Amino acid sequence: MEARLRYGKDAMTSAQTMLAVALSCVLIGLTGCKTTDPRDRLNVPGVIVAPYDTTHGEVLWAVIPPMNESGVSSVREDQIGDAIVAAVQGIRGVRCLPINRTLAVMRDTGIQQITSTNEAIALANAMGVDGIIAGSITAYDPYDPPTLGLALALYSRPGAMKQGPKTDLDHRALTMAYTDYGTFDGSRFAGDPINSVSQHLDARDHGVLMDLKRYAEGRSDPNGALRWRIYAASMDLYTQFVAHHTVGRLIDEEWLRYARTQ
Repeated sequence: MEARLRYGKDAMTSAQTMLAVALSCVLIGLTGCKTTDPRDRLNVPGVIVAPYDTTHGEVLWAVIPPMNESGVSSVREDQIGDAIVAAVQGIRGVRCLPINRTLAVMRDTGIQQITSTNEAIALANAMGVDGIIAGSITAYDPYDPPTLGLALALYSRPGAMKQGPKTDLDHRALTMAYTDYGTFDGSRFAGDPINSVSQHLDARDHGVLMDLKRYAEGRSDPNGALRWRIYAASMDLYTQFVAHHTVGRLIDEEWLRYARTQ
């Protein structure tokens, strides 16, 4: 009888211990889920790094609203221009004036579009900037999956945008950081820009979608219904991606330009 009672107490003690352990595991799980839930993990957006010397301050650019060469009349050139400005503002080492400031100076100087290098330099001098970006919209389809083509040319004042001091940074790590999906040869830029790029980004292309996913994961709500795909569902958001991607390709070309001079 005594043995049975002792066995019963031991069994009860074991059961209580197992219950306590189970409750502890549950509590640990409840408190730890906030840090281990994949939906709460944040991704740092990629940063575009310019090759310019910023020891005396950042380089300053201005953007001219892009011309519409897509054949689609519903294109909002001002909105796409604003997206290009935002993308330039995201470059480490470069600042950009708002488009309204550019338009005001263009009205004052009588310049409607860049028709020569001298005209680009004159506009840059009038605005007090180091570089001017002129561009065109080469393709536009806002329906899912969206398509947007951009061509950008960079003009520079003589002596501006000098190369930064040599560092341990591996230029090859930055070169071609943004996938080139092939040039869309729909634009010819006046004069001699120091660099130009052309991108045709169709969201049906899996390569484009992979880059879109990488871009959006650091900028979209991971708990949202569409998550990163919201950037393909909205033409405004897709325009931000294309502007960022095309400006990134332009900076890649600038790294290459400096690499050729070494």
